[in-house]
Formats: sequence, structure tokens, C-alpha cells
Amino acid sequence: MDPVPLEPSTSVVSVPHQPPSAHTEPDVQGLSAGGDSGAMSQNTEVDMKEVELNELEPEKQPMNAASEAAMAMAVAGAEKNGLVKIKVAEDEGESAATAKFTGLSKEELLKVAGSPGWVRTRWALLVLFWLGWLGMLAGAVVIIVRAPRCRELPVQQWWHTGALYRIGNLQAFQGPDGGNLAGLKGHLDYLSTLKVRGLVLGPIHKNQKDDIAETNLLQIDPSLGSKEDFESLLQSAKKKSIRVILDITPNYKGENSWFSTQVDTVATKVKDALDFWLGAGVDGFQVRDVENLANASLFLSEWQNITKSFGEDRLLIAGTDSSNLQQIVSLLESTKDLLLTSSYLSKSSFTGEQTKVLVTKFLNTIGNHWCAWSLSQAGLMTSFLPAQLLRLYQLLFFTLPGTPIFSYGDEIGLQTAALPGQPVEAPVMLWDESSLPNMPESISANATVKGQNGDPGSLLSLFRRLSDQRSKERSLLHGDFHALSSGPGVFSYIRYWDQNERFLVVLNFEGANLSAKLGPSDLPATASLPARVNLLLSTKPGREEGASLELEHLNLEPHEGLLLRFPYVA
Repeated sequence: MDPVPLEPSTSVVSVPHQPPSAHTEPDVQGLSAGGDSGAMSQNTEVDMKEVELNELEPEKQPMNAASEAAMAMAVAGAEKNGLVKIKVAEDEGESAATAKFTGLSKEELLKVAGSPGWVRTRWALLVLFWLGWLGMLAGAVVIIVRAPRCRELPVQQWWHTGALYRIGNLQAFQGPDGGNLAGLKGHLDYLSTLKVRGLVLGPIHKNQKDDIAETNLLQIDPSLGSKEDFESLLQSAKKKSIRVILDITPNYKGENSWFSTQVDTVATKVKDALDFWLGAGVDGFQVRDVENLANASLFLSEWQNITKSFGEDRLLIAGTDSSNLQQIVSLLESTKDLLLTSSYLSKSSFTGEQTKVLVTKFLNTIGNHWCAWSLSQAGLMTSFLPAQLLRLYQLLFFTLPGTPIFSYGDEIGLQTAALPGQPVEAPVMLWDESSLPNMPESISANATVKGQNGDPGSLLSLFRRLSDQRSKERSLLHGDFHALSSGPGVFSYIRYWDQNERFLVVLNFEGANLSAKLGPSDLPATASLPARVNLLLSTKPGREEGASLELEHLNLEPHEGLLLRFPYVA
């Protein structure tokens, strides 16, 4: 009987685990006899090596995913070539030892999860979660309820947020080469560096001295430009966030600003001018010398109504040479949102005690009415102040509640008496040495805009810093004011708003070193003074800004003003 040939693709022989020496040469020959004796090749030799590897001790075999994959590929290749693959059986003990835990099945997990113990645990965790969440919610509500409420912010218009800058004489402001509306556009960049909010311009209308028939409030003086020049100026100023207030004081070149004998005719001209220029895009008006206007309160009220009819953001400014507080208050009471400039502060003796009395009395009298701060309705500060007090009054005006109003040149301390041949009310602005061809030797280059521009200790630099600081701080913008008791010659007060940073201003009006000796003076608990404060700036160079100063031993140099700050503490 013929021997039955082996099926190479399916035969697998399982043998007990033996050491390599147990295999004999006849066994190998027997396996080869079932096939073609001439078919022994390189593939057969590789398969025999695999048999030897399978017979190695388990601890010497590489047990990783890569080797298992390689062996599977080798088996597949061997079967395709008709070779017999021998699989070596492992000891049952070792198989049990190397068995891996595969975890619980889905059915087993569901069974365990539904057990009473796990159910109680889940309910306990759920209850704890919600109790914790409700506890945090209750804590947040308590914090909100007990926390101090934020104070409602007041309604503020643009003139509440910064200073106004007066240019009464275009030719004097621009220099000896003449001045007009077109030339004024070139100085708007400079006004932007001062961070002023409004430009009080003029008067610039056609006015024949003391001749009401030749006075036209609707026509610009041809020597200053045209209506088109004025409209171009308005657009340029608007792009730089500078509002334009037009002065329409009728007889500004004459003896009496209001043509005293023809009040009704003047009043009609003013009403027509208000409608005309509001339509042209101006942001407000100024009228001066209202003490010479009969029934001034009545007219101001009527003009204010016309101005406000174009929008609540339109402003009316009235100016008077009066220093009488009762007259000033009577004008303010007649209109809402009227700004009034006067000579009230210029009658001071310029001591710390006198300044404190005037300021506090004025604020207490006008109540909640928004006020303006200036030394006059049109003149320069140097016309009233000694030079050593200019820095103090800049600090004073920028930190009092109200709108500070300056005339051109106040930022550099422009002097009137030092400019020979120039009118007192309109000295030439000192841009640089060329502003006055024959500049007196008493005037140095440091008195010009160019000379002060790069000097951090100059009056111009102080003006810019104060203007910038006021525009950013709520306590200075609309905060409460409280005067403090202090030593002789010193005027000090605090500005504070709700939970914002507080500011303390200390001014030494004397020409000697003084100790501030600050006292609370019935200061509210929300604005109580701390033991130490930080120095924001001094009107005199040399102090280290940001330094912590002890209030109990606060000393000031002659004519020095300090702007100090400290945080709100609940």
C-alpha cells in the first residue's frame, strides 16, 4: 500500500517540551521523507531555527508584541510553502501563572453597581455635592449682600472731564507774523499735548468799535479768515477730540461790551447768532462782562435754553469781572449747567488760610452746581499771581471739583509786564526765541514753549501731567471734596469717590519750610487718612516720586505743593 502523503498546509505536530538534545537526526530525516528530498532550502532552515526557538526555556524567549507579530508572519509564510509548523506546548503551571486579568464584563459591572452598598454610596455622594453647591451659593449671596454697594456715577459731559483753553486773540497767540483761523489749525497738535477738552475761541466776528449797525455776529472778521476756514477748523479740532466754544461778546472792541443803550437789539442779534453757529457745528458759546448786561439772569436763561435745544452736550460760559459771591451765585442759579468765570479768587491775599476760606465758602454756597476755576474771565494768571505761586495754582485748579479754565500762555507762565510794546490783555505767545525779534535779556529761552518742552521739571511739563492725571481718576473727576485742618500757611484737602483711590493735596503758600500737621477735621470714616501715603508728584523737582511718606511728619519746602494718593480700605 502506498504511503499517504502529508498535507503541508494543515499538519501541525505537537510534541512534549524537551531540551534541544532530544531531537535526533533520523527524526529530521523522517519529516523530510514525506516530501521532496530535493526541496530542502533556505526556508526549511529558517523554520527549523524557529522550532529551536520554541523549545527554549520560557524565561529566555522574547515575549513582546513585536516578536509575536513576527512569528505570525513567519507561520503564514511557512504554510504557503508547504512546510510543517511545530507548536511547542507550554506547561500548564506557567500558562496559569502568566494569565492576565481582563476585568469584569458589562453584565458583571451592572450587577455590582446595582448592589445595595453601591446604591447607598452614590446617593450619599450626590447629597454631599448638592449641599456643597448650595453652601457656596449661599456664601456668594452673603458676600454680595454685605459688600458695600458701588456708588452711582453722575452724568458727566465733556467739559467735566478736563480743562478748557482760551485763545481770545488769534494774532497774539500765533506770533508777530499775524494769525488767522487757518494758522490756528497748525497749533491743534500742541493743544492735544495739553490734553485740554475744549478751545474757547474769540471773539472773531466782525465788530466796528461801538457801532452796533456795523457789528455782525454772523460774519467772521475778514482779517481772520472765512466761514469755510472756520468750518475746516471745526473738523480738524473734532478729529483731535477738542471741542470749540465760540465767544460772541458783541462789542468786544468797544468800551461797553453790550452797547448798553440798545439791549433789545443786541439780544436779538445774539439769539440769531446762537442758531446760526450751532447749525455750523460749534459746541458752545461764551459771553463776557455780563455784569454790564441788564437783566443778565433772564437773558442767560433764554440763551441757555436755545443752546440746550441743540443737545445736552452744548455749553454756555458766562464771564464777569465781579468778585462778589452773592452776584456770582445769583447768575448761577438762573441757569442749569452754566459755567461762570469771575474774579472771585483774584481778590485773595494768596495765603493758605485765605485760599482755604474762599474755596470752601464758594463750594458750600453753590451746592451741587458744577463750577469753573479761573482767576479772571480772560486774563493771564501772571496778571494776578506772584510767579512762585503759579505751580501751586495749577495743582489747585486741576484737583478742585469743577472745570479748570486757563488762558493761552498760563501753561508756560507767560508774563505780561516783561513784554514791552505788547498789550497787557494780549501778550505774544512765546513759542521760541523767534516769537519776539527783540526779546529782552530778562526773558530766557526757558520761558518759551520750545525751552520747556523737553524739561521734565518745567511748568509746561507739570501742566501736562496734572491735566492727564485729572482725566483718568474718578476721585479727581467727580469725587467729594473735604478740607483738612493743617498748620499755618498750608491748605490741604482730600478728594475721594466711592471705592476708588483717594487723593490728598497739600499746598504750602509760605516762603519757608513748613510741617503740614494734618488733622481729620470731621473727615468721613470712608475717607479716613492712613498713616502713610504715596507721593504722586511734587510741584518742585527733587522728590522721589512713588515714595512712601509718613503723614505725621510731612514737611514741605517753600511754595511746594504735593499730590499724594492712598488706596481705599473697606
